[in-house]
Amino acid sequence: MPLPLKLNPALDVLPVYQPGRPIEEVARELGLPFGSIDKLASNENPLGPSPMAMEAVREAAGNMHLYPDGNCHYLRGKLARKLVVEPENLIFGNGSNEVLELLGHALLQPGDEIVIAQYCFVVYPIVGRLFGADVVSVPAKDYGHDLLGMLNAVTDRTRIVFVANPNNPTGTLASREDVVALISGLPEHVLLVLDEAYVEYLDDPVEVMGLIRNGDRPNLFVTRTFSKIYGLAGLRIGYGVGHPEFIAALEKVREPFNVNSLAQAGAAAALDDDEHLGRTRAVNAAGLEYFRVALRKLGIKYVPSSGNFILARVGDVGSVFAELQKRGVITRPVAGYGLPEWLRISVGTPAQNERCIAALGEIVRREE
Repeated sequence: MPLPLKLNPALDVLPVYQPGRPIEEVARELGLPFGSIDKLASNENPLGPSPMAMEAVREAAGNMHLYPDGNCHYLRGKLARKLVVEPENLIFGNGSNEVLELLGHALLQPGDEIVIAQYCFVVYPIVGRLFGADVVSVPAKDYGHDLLGMLNAVTDRTRIVFVANPNNPTGTLASREDVVALISGLPEHVLLVLDEAYVEYLDDPVEVMGLIRNGDRPNLFVTRTFSKIYGLAGLRIGYGVGHPEFIAALEKVREPFNVNSLAQAGAAAALDDDEHLGRTRAVNAAGLEYFRVALRKLGIKYVPSSGNFILARVGDVGSVFAELQKRGVITRPVAGYGLPEWLRISVGTPAQNERCIAALGEIVRREE
């Protein structure tokens, strides 16, 4: 019997987010031991979570029968002090993806527009189309954002401009000059969303918190996550930083208990573990350099990355992806991002990186 329900017509044009394949699924499918598989698909921290976060989660587990603090009071205060903003500048979500969706609830109506970059994070067009907005995509420039082109694409109907810096899935980094020009040139009626999920991997990021701190740019909103460098992807917690009045509006559409108590405890503890962040940053920098050198030797084109992953052009991506899986290495095809010949490889431990390159080398030599 066909479905008798009338669905939201926006679903007809809604992109579908395809997550990286979990280790358990691949192990079952290929009959491989769980521990023999390396997952380099989802930009996770190969060192795992902070030991301090692990201990905090263990302590918090005894109270999991209680509802969490819906306002994230302790975490909010701690993060506000770290960022040197007011607690009222912060909102928390079940991952930064939820925070991005809250923007649609608060700002978008049918007939509005959002401006995105070609090869952008797929959640941005999902949010736009979910709320009936038209999605204006600006062609990429060297696989990255053309911020001046995006500024020129803004109209009276534009409500949000989404910019990931560094960008996922390409790893590209917009210049300081272009970021400043976009912030300065954007009309007041348009919200600029700077998605900084990978900002902690940068040695010298563009500092924009001061503009939020002093209230100069009420149309500037920054999103960040604890999923990447902090290694808390399984707990799902991210946050947004913006003008207090805008944050208050987002709070009206936020689910009451959207961030669980274990996530709050783990995130608060992770903020104190500078040693873990330092080790992660060092492992990532060494891993990126290893992949650059190794991919060049294999004759595989790549996009220079400022994140914790690298985009490699492997040609028949379906075949290469499948062959890597057979060898126990999970990577991420990005055809859904408009890059049908490219594979995104997360930076792992040195051993994982070497195993990936060895497997990729076998595949490339076999196809020659």
